[in-house]
Amino acid sequence: MIYGDRVILRAVEREDLPDYVQWLNDPAVLEYFGNNVPISLVQEEKWYDDMLRDPSFQAFAVEFEGQHVGGAGLSHIDGRNARAEVGLFIGPPEMWDRGLGFDVLRTLVRFGFEQMNLNRIHLRVFAGNQRAVHLYEKAGFRHEGCWRQAEFRHGRYHDLLWMSILREDWTD
Repeated sequence: MIYGDRVILRAVEREDLPDYVQWLNDPAVLEYFGNNVPISLVQEEKWYDDMLRDPSFQAFAVEFEGQHVGGAGLSHIDGRNARAEVGLFIGPPEMWDRGLGFDVLRTLVRFGFEQMNLNRIHLRVFAGNQRAVHLYEKAGFRHEGCWRQAEFRHGRYHDLLWMSILREDWTD
């Protein structure tokens, strides 16, 4: 387990999958995260099985006060270039705006730099997701660019921001 100030990152277990299906089918969660179509338990089980075999992906379940509240991970892990993409979400909307995402992000970044010897961690975020953009800026991520109208979701095109943090920029 990887301990943050308030959260614990642990391995994703098969028993966690129904939680992910519930959260990833919630319109509030889907506004800026996940698929733009409903997901089934069978599809989530396939994701889980594929994830276990993929060395370029490290997924974690997020726990807060003993409760499973979200997911996080590093993907596109590139050991040669010491880089990876970070992603996270807090599932139950009643758990939003409590600082949990910030703790998850800091914990993942620390793990990436200290345990995986990464030099660069990057992410993509919808420009309209100001809560997430603020979170990433607060954690030290810098803006690198914008892919204009890069993704179609909910009937319109959205700009996609690219942000990153380098080991030399990071302060824990």
